[in-house]
Amino acid sequence: MAKRYEQIADELRERIRAGRLSPGDRLPAETALAEQYRVSLPTVRQALGVLQAEGLIEKRHGRGNIVREPRRVVKRTNERHQWEKDRVRGSLAERQATGATEHDTGLTVSDLVFHAEYRETVANEDLAAAFSLPVGSRLLERAYRTRYSEEDAPFNLVHSYLVYDLVSPNPDLLNQANEPWPGGTQSQLHTVGIELDRVVERITARPPTVEEMEELGLTAGVAVMILRKTSIDIGGRVVEVADVTLPGDRTELVFTTPLARW
Repeated sequence: MAKRYEQIADELRERIRAGRLSPGDRLPAETALAEQYRVSLPTVRQALGVLQAEGLIEKRHGRGNIVREPRRVVKRTNERHQWEKDRVRGSLAERQATGATEHDTGLTVSDLVFHAEYRETVANEDLAAAFSLPVGSRLLERAYRTRYSEEDAPFNLVHSYLVYDLVSPNPDLLNQANEPWPGGTQSQLHTVGIELDRVVERITARPPTVEEMEELGLTAGVAVMILRKTSIDIGGRVVEVADVTLPGDRTELVFTTPLARW
């Protein structure tokens, strides 16, 4: 049976989703809610905490609890990698027209603001193990931030690592000015003769750091998902490792697993 704070959260959530409480509207004061539902203030605060963790409301100094403007949802499926591979050998115009973020959000290229930063780094113990390379091996680190032009926060935080000597034969792959690259990472790797065989993704969840809360525009109580993506070529070699920090209040992960017939 649902607890009382869960019942209160359900009712307030329904009012928000039905449009009876609109973005920017202020919820009744906590004391008024406690009186309305005949519960204690801690119970009301538990209910409001649930809605904050879902990203539906936020607490503003001097104003109380406010209904948040819905943020663009990112629907990330495991089919996106085959979609990207299918486009690698397509025309430049096709690859320029849309990318993975547009695929996941339903937005267009003109809706997005993209930023990339490259730097040379070395493999720590974690990355060395992921690549099966010695600690200290040269890597190219790429940091990506993409946001909807009508929002302030990016969809996620991406740190992608490539083996430096593997991609350096094409100097264009070392220059952040060439981003966004039409067709994404698989198209970049294709320029140095690399074809992916599979992508392994491992997902964990944790509370965000202070810096992640600020950059991703998270409210208190919203968790982040950490996705470690490992790209493996047709020779069994790890060619890219990427760590993606996904905000829990706007990310939907969908996994489709084809099953062989008897």
